[in-house]
Amino acid sequence: MLNLFGGKPAKNLTATEVVGQVESGAMAVIDCRESAELQAAGTAKGSVHIPLSLIPLKADPKSPDYDKRLDPAKPVAIFCASGGRSSMGAQVLQRLGYTAHNIGGFGDWVSAGGAVQR
Repeated sequence: MLNLFGGKPAKNLTATEVVGQVESGAMAVIDCRESAELQAAGTAKGSVHIPLSLIPLKADPKSPDYDKRLDPAKPVAIFCASGGRSSMGAQVLQRLGYTAHNIGGFGDWVSAGGAVQR
C-alpha cells in the first residue's frame, strides 16, 4: 500500500484482529471522540482518549503535551463514532511516524467483542 503521509504503511486489519492485539498488549488504541460521547456510551477498555483536534499535540513525542501512554514504535488503532474522524486521526498519526489502523466506529469495536469501560 502506498503511504502518502510519511508514516509506516498499515496493513488493513479487521476490528476483531485489532481487539486481539490490543488485549495482548501488542497494540495501543485511541478513542478520538469528544468527552461527551464517551460519557454517553463508554469507551474501549484500556483506550487512550485523545479528541481528534488534540492528536497533533498529544501524539507527537516532540510536543510538551505528549501522552507517554503512546509509543510511535508500537502500532495503534483509532476509532471514533462512525469512522470519519478516526480516518483523519490515522493520517495524522502516520505523519508522526506511527503505524496506525482506522477501525471505524465504537460500534465496530463492540461488535468485534472488544471490552468496554464506562
